[in-house]
Amino acid sequence: MKTLLQGKRVRLTQVTKDDLEAIADWYHNSHFSRMFDALPAAPRTMDQLESWLNESNESNNQYTFAIRNESNEFVGYVELESILWIHRNGWVSIAIGDEEHQGKGYGMEAMQLLIDFAFYECNLHRLQLTVFSYNLPAISMYEKLGFQKEGTHREFLLRDGQAFDMHLYGLLDHEWIK
Repeated sequence: MKTLLQGKRVRLTQVTKDDLEAIADWYHNSHFSRMFDALPAAPRTMDQLESWLNESNESNNQYTFAIRNESNEFVGYVELESILWIHRNGWVSIAIGDEEHQGKGYGMEAMQLLIDFAFYECNLHRLQLTVFSYNLPAISMYEKLGFQKEGTHREFLLRDGQAFDMHLYGLLDHEWIK
């Protein structure tokens, strides 16, 4: 059997209230917000983040995990959410907040662990995600993980006087490397 939630360089743990301070700092960076969310880039309060974490912890169709590196440092989080148990479908997302932790492979390994969790522990059949067309590092990672581009919401996002597409990607359990 595989070891769940533990990779070579990262492990997935519970998100704690202490981690929320780092997430709040990330939302002060408009670049982070614009890569991660279609909502306007705006700071989040601790109350908003605590509410998000509480909803996640109380949900029966969502899992949120902290990404911790070799030094046990909180570098981001992954989510498996909006699970439709009867259809065995779920949405995945990832956030690596500080630029110093981006591009180091933490996201790839964390997503591999989350996908294993979704397919092997939760017995899901399909995972999906959306990504903005300008987020080329994320698109590259998702495609390396085996996600297939399934469609495009054309000119979905309007930012800085330009229209950007949002792509839908999917991965089926039998497509995942076992």
